[in-house]
Amino acid sequence: MAHGAKNGGSRPRIVIVGGGYVGLNTALRLESRLRHSEASVVVIDQQPHMTYQPFLPEVAAASVEPRHVIAPLRSMLRRCEVITGRVGGIDHHRRTVTVTDGDGATEEVDYDILAVAPGSISRILPIPGLAEQGIGFKTVSEAIYLRNHVLSRLDAAASATDTARRRRLLTFLTVGGGYAGIEALAEMEDMSRLATRDYPAIDPAELRWVLVEATDRIMPEVSRPMGEYTVDLLRERGIEVHLETTVSSMEDGHVVLGDGTEFDTDTVIWTAGVRPDPMLGDTTLPLDQRGRVRCTATLQVAGVPGVFAAGDCAAVPDLTRIDEDPDATCGPSAQHAARQAHRLGDNIVATIRGHRPAEYRHAYIGSVAGLGLYQGVAEIYGVRLKGLPAWLVHRAYHLAKMPSINRKVRIAFDWLLAALFRREAVAIGSLQDPHSEFRRAADAAGRWQRSHV
Repeated sequence: MAHGAKNGGSRPRIVIVGGGYVGLNTALRLESRLRHSEASVVVIDQQPHMTYQPFLPEVAAASVEPRHVIAPLRSMLRRCEVITGRVGGIDHHRRTVTVTDGDGATEEVDYDILAVAPGSISRILPIPGLAEQGIGFKTVSEAIYLRNHVLSRLDAAASATDTARRRRLLTFLTVGGGYAGIEALAEMEDMSRLATRDYPAIDPAELRWVLVEATDRIMPEVSRPMGEYTVDLLRERGIEVHLETTVSSMEDGHVVLGDGTEFDTDTVIWTAGVRPDPMLGDTTLPLDQRGRVRCTATLQVAGVPGVFAAGDCAAVPDLTRIDEDPDATCGPSAQHAARQAHRLGDNIVATIRGHRPAEYRHAYIGSVAGLGLYQGVAEIYGVRLKGLPAWLVHRAYHLAKMPSINRKVRIAFDWLLAALFRREAVAIGSLQDPHSEFRRAADAAGRWQRSHV
């Protein structure tokens, strides 16, 4: 059954597929610029909130509360209709989006203008054991799981008497040297080292953190000297860095690297790239060889009137590099997501009002990265910063980009409390399997009943 009707004399309906950073900020832009009589806006996402992913490393390291890095869509978007469900397909010939809710019920949502911004998922490679051993780092739940998992390894190692098992428990592998991998690695290593204060049986020197990156450098978004500085800093902290190295296998936790290195671990953090949401394969939209929606510089889907796309899922021409590479497209970065959302909202408004959409062209500001407590790297308008200044710039930049004053204040107070008091580095094991205690109680009740029959 169709959810509403396409424009037949009433207000045109704008449907935004994806409630992530691009989707939420596009909707907010439309709310601020469109009059109520001009259009209705529908936002569809399988989660009822937007997650600000650059803060996930601090969530995993217990510096920021998980609830504070998510923005509830319904409370943020007062003038939009929010549908919580998974998009299963888009048929532009019929101008419908197929949505399945959490109970499995399916409906069709009609649209007049469509904005496609479902984001991306982890890029999984055909490595033996990866599906069973890997931990992704794209969602709040994965960040919470990783924190509990790492701390639970310390709990187990504190009482382990077998040397090999203890070494396995205290070995942690991160695969992928982009921003996500480096920030996750640095924050988690920092947290685990500080946590050993509560484990007298564990010497911090026993912690083994390993980084594997397939290319010859990390964080390609920053200059090579800054990348080299970061590698040196990680190695000074005792982190093993393997560049130009791949993972051959990780079956049963036994890791084999391309350079011949072998070790056992219970923790594999996988941050080796992203790929567009596979849902796009179930649409009639044109895709490139990487599965992204083909777009023009105005963020309009090539050859498909009335449809726009932006963010990680969109192949948008990079006009700043068009002279050196005619096929250059914008990469999947938070900087592009923020600016494309602004342009996308404005271009949809222009389309509704009969004006010409503007091209997306960005001026590169720079990059920032946090490397644990009081450490960071930054390049802003060509100015290079290291250590504490870079760390402060990193926090200030992402705090400014976090939607809503409410969330900004909560995160700032989290940082203040973390500065005044020690971080609560404790694993809440029940979060890994919340039904385990109930099942145990049910089993005990069953045994008692059988013994008294």
